[in-house]
Amino acid sequence: MNLEKILAISGKPGLYVLRVQTRTGFVAESLLDGKKITVNLKSNVSLLSEISIYTYEGEKPLAEIMQKIADKENKGQAISHKEDNATLTAYFKEILPDYDEERVYPSDIKKVLNWYNMLQAKGLVTDEVPAATEETPAAEELVAEEVPATETKTPAKKAKAKKE
Repeated sequence: MNLEKILAISGKPGLYVLRVQTRTGFVAESLLDGKKITVNLKSNVSLLSEISIYTYEGEKPLAEIMQKIADKENKGQAISHKEDNATLTAYFKEILPDYDEERVYPSDIKKVLNWYNMLQAKGLVTDEVPAATEETPAAEELVAEEVPATETKTPAKKAKAKKE
């Protein structure tokens, strides 16, 4: 599940997709109604890919937790975020048994489930986590292959310096 360009904007309902970066902020498109809004740099914005949930061993990225929900629900809708707190905590305990109950509040669980259901409704719940880890070595190989190419460009820079 790729959460790289998915945003949560403080004070705005729902989730947004980052579309264009501007000088004074960026343009985001709502997943709820498709409307585009401009967001200035002073707004409190969170990338879903940067959010983690506290566990007793450390922190788990939100993408992993959403993938566990997708696996449990066979990529279908999860339970509603409007359920009572006892139901929500029991459900979340099934997904992430070692989450820190003192630091993860029912409101956090509601947000995670609400966000998951929004992403699922838009068809953004996919199996992209394993693919991303497979692409990483290939990207490192590309960087290693580019090093000789930059060495061949070095004489051109020297020639340019001689002209000046």
